[in-house]
Amino acid sequence: MDPLSKPPRWDELYDLAATQDGYFTTKQAKVLGYSSQLLNHHVKARRLLRSRRGIYRLVHFPPGDRDELIIEWLWSEREGVFSHETALALHELSDLMPTHIHLSLPALSKRRRRPREHVTLHYADVPITDRSWIANVPATTPRRTLIDCAMAGLQPEFLRQAAEQALRRGLVARGDIVEVDRALRSFEGLRS
Repeated sequence: MDPLSKPPRWDELYDLAATQDGYFTTKQAKVLGYSSQLLNHHVKARRLLRSRRGIYRLVHFPPGDRDELIIEWLWSEREGVFSHETALALHELSDLMPTHIHLSLPALSKRRRRPREHVTLHYADVPITDRSWIANVPATTPRRTLIDCAMAGLQPEFLRQAAEQALRRGLVARGDIVEVDRALRSFEGLRS
């Protein structure tokens, strides 16, 4: 073993992975003393599963409801925040079933990331005040989610339903979603 390398710290890897539904990245493991070769050894010994290039899961963690989201968030190097239709679903604000995962990345990430097949990437700097956590995944706040959906032209029936739900549940105030009201009025003008 290289005298400068750190010995692997399984307990710390486990603790980290536990906060991410059993998942971790190669980069995270490296900080805790796990080389690529050691990770491959644990895959062969069936202690780890390779979920995607650079992303692993501890075998004894059962699959969860948000595994796909955790994997995409880790793929974004934990920079992304789930937004638009995905955030609507996470906040349970609509009956809409997203066909893609919507992930907002910092504006500067545009040069480093390629869109993934089942992921719609948005590039915007989402301030901390517009972020929330739902279980262990980051999502835009209800207010930001509604505004993003309005600006993206979400179908009016789903946008209206989501806004009404958010208002009824006290997640937003009417004054917080002026852009949503404006978008809905523009749709009403088209129907006349």
